[in-house]
Amino acid sequence: MQTLLLFSHTFWENSKVNKALLESAKTLSNLKVHNLTETYKDGVIDVESEIKLLRDSQKIIFQFPLFWYGTPSLMKEWQDQVLTHILYSKDSQVLQGKKFQIIVTIGGAKESYDGHHGYGLEVILSPLTNTFKYCGCDVLESFAIFSAKVDTLPLQEYLTVLQSDKKEKIWE
Repeated sequence: MQTLLLFSHTFWENSKVNKALLESAKTLSNLKVHNLTETYKDGVIDVESEIKLLRDSQKIIFQFPLFWYGTPSLMKEWQDQVLTHILYSKDSQVLQGKKFQIIVTIGGAKESYDGHHGYGLEVILSPLTNTFKYCGCDVLESFAIFSAKVDTLPLQEYLTVLQSDKKEKIWE
């Protein structure tokens, strides 16, 4: 199964955790790491190129550090440009039957996202999961790395999630 890992990070130059994760991900042969931050330094998304990447993949993963309960701004721009094009063009079926998953790194502890501040992580990520479900994807369980620090990263578990093709749907 060909997997496309779409990644974005507002402060990529200073990243330690996500750089370590992406470096380990590069060891997988069936995975294409697509760093939006490096590819689109000017913030202008090449929609046709992105559609081709989606078309060639069976599994799509959004990986990002959680910023203010959402994605980095460039990933949101990707959504606005690419997903809008998909919905209103001849490419409207490009995501049908593909798997979609979120991998998120979070500086805070797991207990901070259990809902006691108002919303749990499921709800925070639901705009993304609902969007991709609406576009025809099978949504897989998200993978969160809480209290993310380089020296305690669960690299083996992360690599297992990247390779998994389990159809574990959540939030239905």
